[in-house]
Parts: sequence; C-alpha cells; structure tokens
Amino acid sequence: MLTSGPTFRLPRTSGFFFNIQFGVVEPGQHALLLRWEVMEMVQRIKRILVANRGVPAVRIMHTCIDRKISTVAVYSTPDRLAHHVTTADFAVHIGEGPPGVSYLNMDKIIDAAKKSNADAIHPGWGFLAENAEFARRVQDAGLIWIGPSPEVISLLGDKIQAKAVVEKAGVPTIPGIINVKSAQDVIRWMKEENIEYPIMVKASAGGGGKGMVKVEKDSELPQALARVRSEAKKSFGDDKVLVEKYIERGRHIEVQVVADNHGNVVHLCERECTIQRRNQKIIEEAPSPSLTPELREEMCRKAVALMKAIGYTNAGTVEFLFDSATRKYYFLEVNARLQVEHGITELITGLDIVGIMIDVAEGRKLPFTQKDIHPNRWALEVRLNAEDPRTFNPSFGWLTRLAEPHGPSVRISSGVYEGAEIPPYYDSLLMLIMAAGADRADAIRVMDRSLSRNLRVEGVKTLAPLLLSIIRHPLFIKGEFSTRFIEENMADLISSFVEKDDEDEALKVAKYVAEISALGPQDWM
Repeated sequence: MLTSGPTFRLPRTSGFFFNIQFGVVEPGQHALLLRWEVMEMVQRIKRILVANRGVPAVRIMHTCIDRKISTVAVYSTPDRLAHHVTTADFAVHIGEGPPGVSYLNMDKIIDAAKKSNADAIHPGWGFLAENAEFARRVQDAGLIWIGPSPEVISLLGDKIQAKAVVEKAGVPTIPGIINVKSAQDVIRWMKEENIEYPIMVKASAGGGGKGMVKVEKDSELPQALARVRSEAKKSFGDDKVLVEKYIERGRHIEVQVVADNHGNVVHLCERECTIQRRNQKIIEEAPSPSLTPELREEMCRKAVALMKAIGYTNAGTVEFLFDSATRKYYFLEVNARLQVEHGITELITGLDIVGIMIDVAEGRKLPFTQKDIHPNRWALEVRLNAEDPRTFNPSFGWLTRLAEPHGPSVRISSGVYEGAEIPPYYDSLLMLIMAAGADRADAIRVMDRSLSRNLRVEGVKTLAPLLLSIIRHPLFIKGEFSTRFIEENMADLISSFVEKDDEDEALKVAKYVAEISALGPQDWM
C-alpha cells in the first residue's frame, strides 16, 4: 500500500513547475514509486509599463485599473500633458517629439520599465507592438512581455515566410509571387499563371496599409517596385517585395483569436473591416454582414487551425480577403498584437481581451472553451481621426472644444481631452466610437445618433462628416460594399456632409441680425 510522502516543487522559467511526489512502500513490498505532474505556475503582474500613447495606452490602463494593477506611462516632450500620462499612476519622460527618439527607442522604454519597477510591458498597437527584437529584449531584461513570443512575431512579420507556413497549414492564399527582383519576374509569372491586372505590390515586412501599391499595367511596374522597396526599407528596414493578384471586389474579414501557453486556442468570431481609406480601416463591425453561418464557421475554424500550427499564444488576429463575386476567401496576414477594433468583439462577447492578454502573460489558462463563446449583439466602430474629411490630410492643433458622445449602447475609447494638443508627430486617432444594438440596423441607428447629435470637436478637423455620410449611405445600410467603397463613392459622400462649426453659428446669428435691421420685426419672432 502506498503512503504519501512530501511534495517538492521545482520552479521553472517556462511558466510551469514540476510537482514531484515520492511514495513510501509498506513493509514486505519491494518498489519505490516516483510520480510527477506538470502544474500551472502563475506569475502575478503588479505593475505594467504601457509602451504606447493616446488611445491604445489609455485603453490598456482602464483594464489595469479594474484589476488593481498599477501603470507606468512613457511620454515624449509634446505629450507631457497627454491623456495617457494623466491616466497612469507613474510617468517617465523618454525623449523629444519624433518617434525615433521616444516611442520607438527600445533602450529608453526598457530603462523606464526598470526604473519604475514595472513587472511587464504591454505594447498596445503600432510603434513596437510587432517588433520581435523589442519583445526579445523585454524578456532578456527579466520583464514579462504581454504578447506573442518573439519567435512567432518574427515569423509572421515576414509575409513571404508567413505565406509558406499558411499554405502548409491548408489555409487558402492569394495567387502571388515572392522574392520579386524585377518587373520581368512579375510579367513572366502573370503569363504562366494567366493572371490579369490589377495586381498589388507589397512589402514583405509591411503592415497597417504601408508599403502597398496597386498596379494596373506593365508600364507602372518598375516605378511601383521601386517605390515599395524604398518605403519598405525606410519603414521596416527590409526591402523584400512580393506581388499578389488584386481582388477587385474584396472585403476584409478578420478572426479574433486568443491562445494560452497550455495549448488552448479559441476564436472570438469575426469582424468586418472593409471600409478603408488609403488601405487603412476607418469603420469596422462585428459580426460581418458578408458571411453565411457556414462560411463563418469555416473561416473561424481555419484561423484556429493556423494559430495552432504556428504555436501562437496570447491575442492575435487572422485577416482574410473575401471575394464577394466568387464567395472565396484568402489569407492576408496575422496581426500579432492587440487590434484597434478589438472593442467591438468585446461588445458582442462580453469579454475583456486586454484582461485575457494579461492572464495569459501571467501563465493562466483560458477560463473558457470554444463552446462558451456566444455573441449576442451587433457592434460598429468608427475611427475618429484628426484629418480633413475631404482630403485625409492630417489636422493638428489644440482641441478647443470636445464633447464625446454618450448614451445607451455607446462605448468611447478616447486618447484626448478638451484643451489637449494634437501634435504632428504621431497617428491622428483621437478616439474610437463604438455602438451596439440587437441587430445591425439597431447598431447603425445608435452610431448615427452618436455622430450627428452628441459629438462635438472644435480646433481641428475630423473624419466625422465622412463617417456619418458612410453609415447613412444606402449601399452601406444594405451591406453592399468593398474596399473601394470610399474611392468609388467619394463625390456622393462629400455632397452629403453635414458640418457645423463656430463659423456656421456666427453666420446664422449675423443673418438674423441683418434681417431685423433691414426689415424690422419678422413673423417668426
């Protein structure tokens, strides 16, 4: 008969420990039993440095506040009074305005984490969020990296490598050619594969709509290749280029996935991110109005299979290009980070994705399985950027007035406050406005109210008039659109702009004064 003996725990840096139990044998027996099992080890995070600014930094801090985790902000000189600085418990200055000497300076950020006694670093999105070297250096410094492993980030950061892995996992990819050296390589490939224009030239290490040029004919190829190589080298430090068939009526569908360090991978359904300007999203919704239940299930299943195949952990997104005409879908990329539009997935599932990222980084298992995920609402998100809605040129200055939209079924993720300065160095995103409803029509009504009645921004131009025109457009309401929606309907959208500012109000008052002065009392008085 076996009698239990003492238990010894041997810590490991991998996030687990061995539970080793020695058994003592009763007299007359001639055996010694050695039993061990792998148990979960949780490393509690008490302080997080957020290596970002604006909207992503504030969003992450909100979850930290909920969990009683203290936060450290990093800031450049122009951001010394920024919203993320005042939201954090501690703040560390890391340099002047240009990102290269502040938010992209790995040494200063890691040094700030050490000086502030942070346990972990969360990169948010943008800046260093998908930088494998930064993730590796964070871990080498003895800090917890809240994101996928550096090895996975490195693999996925190269579109050429990623495409090979995706094809091996059985996920359909867009017809294309990798490691392009010359225009003749592309022309030869097009003839052999019977590919017609347009095509898309892409930077292998690109992302976020950068390093991409659409080509319509042979004569445009040399210049497009040179432009993408130059932009890729400047932005990503890698000038490798690939070329793919351009899907004319494409729609962007992405599947949100979360995975722990124990082999559990779960999808949180999909989002539609088709409405874009300059290859960058400005309106997203969940679920997608494009998919049938069968196609939705298939795409989500493929996304999970891919993430398992590459050993992905933490939160990430598998992005597909959906061809409306053929009803086929193709792999685009994996976003190895928190996505801007994660909030609408949170609205329809009731989950906190930032909280899940922290749990996984601490070594915890996912607290749910796939059968527990039951979305029960529709959600829309618009990106309120400080840009001219007609030209998309950035608009900088001071927010002289800011009234955020509130009310039933509205969620705001803001990175600014009234009186804040919008500096010229960074992304122009002011806030994310999210609206939820029982169905798509209900969510659109809530968004209409938020943009048309409850939002007021003065001091800088914003995309608000364009966003309102889009959600009121008959084709958007029907769900009939592609990535070229803005390009094809810009004149119609601009003609529908509803804009009000101080000058409008002043002119209205001046008109009334002039009428009274010239004509005397009026009937409406």
